[in-house]
Amino acid sequence: MPNYNKVTLMGNLTRDPEVRYTSNGTAIAKLGMAINRYWRNQEGQQQEETTFVDVDAFGKQAETIGQYLKKGRPIMVEGRLKLDQWDDKQTGQKRSKLGVVLENFQFLDSRGDGGGGSSVGQPQESAKPSTGQQQSGGFAEDDDVPF
Repeated sequence: MPNYNKVTLMGNLTRDPEVRYTSNGTAIAKLGMAINRYWRNQEGQQQEETTFVDVDAFGKQAETIGQYLKKGRPIMVEGRLKLDQWDDKQTGQKRSKLGVVLENFQFLDSRGDGGGGSSVGQPQESAKPSTGQQQSGGFAEDDDVPF
């Protein structure tokens, strides 16, 4: 059976993106997102749950995110899940963390402070190996639903 690894998240940045460059000049941006979920419990009381997710972006997308986004700004991210594993140097225990490797993104507001608006990042080759996934098409704002 074929495998499929794709996530779409909308949330706010928990910190300013951290942009650095590899020795060959590839930009890498590390960003944190907070994604909120709201619902009502059986008693009708409003409930909230926040999930924190680390996202890695590469290349031109990393540079764009570093230039235009700051802590608290909303963003939509499409990407793939990636499990990072390492040995804790202090305890010797194996550690792991699930994160997202960004493939596409969209700014969700258009503040006048250079935040951009409705810009869509295009898929691009990253410093990490590609999964061979294809970009799925979408509808422009003025397209009609095909049914």
